[in-house]
Amino acid sequence: MFRLIPREEKFFDMFEEAAGNILAGAQALEQLIEAGGNDPAAVQKVEDLEHEGDRITHQIMRKLHRSFITPIDREDIHNLTKALDDCLDLIWAVAARMSLYKIAETTPEARRLGRLIVDSCAELVRAVRSLRATKDVIPFCVEINRLENEADDLARDAIARLFEGGHTPIDVIKWKEIYETMETATDRCEDAANILEGIYLKNA
Repeated sequence: MFRLIPREEKFFDMFEEAAGNILAGAQALEQLIEAGGNDPAAVQKVEDLEHEGDRITHQIMRKLHRSFITPIDREDIHNLTKALDDCLDLIWAVAARMSLYKIAETTPEARRLGRLIVDSCAELVRAVRSLRATKDVIPFCVEINRLENEADDLARDAIARLFEGGHTPIDVIKWKEIYETMETATDRCEDAANILEGIYLKNA
């Protein structure tokens, strides 16, 4: 795989940097959730990592425009870069909503969704490393798909329980949006996994 293609290793360095930064953002989000949703330091850490993600994205794009030969298709580099950036944008969106809505106590469903986001991002890191090493990325992509399905089921059940009573209308609005945003974060991880799988199959 890639054996006959001139390799610009810097792209793989930056992909790994981006994936590692996403995982750090997911872990900071989980820290926020475990703290009950009221941890300004954790919110700030997620925001800082999102800004770092933007820096890495711009760095990759600049490198792409300046490179005559790339290790994989230019379109694939662009699409993967955007997909990785989208993952962190959604992680930040969850933290921002918890801060905006002044969440003082999180739910078991939110804590489970936070763990699923971390697990999905950890699989992304493994998949990106495997791409550099010319190893099969498909097992990691399959696991990300499974995690997304679990998050989808969990979010749907959590939202259904909001309407069973015992919640104020304001809490229903807040948590419905938070659950949906958390589930969308796993969707974006799956999107990145699909692109990684496509790159692997195209170049295998």
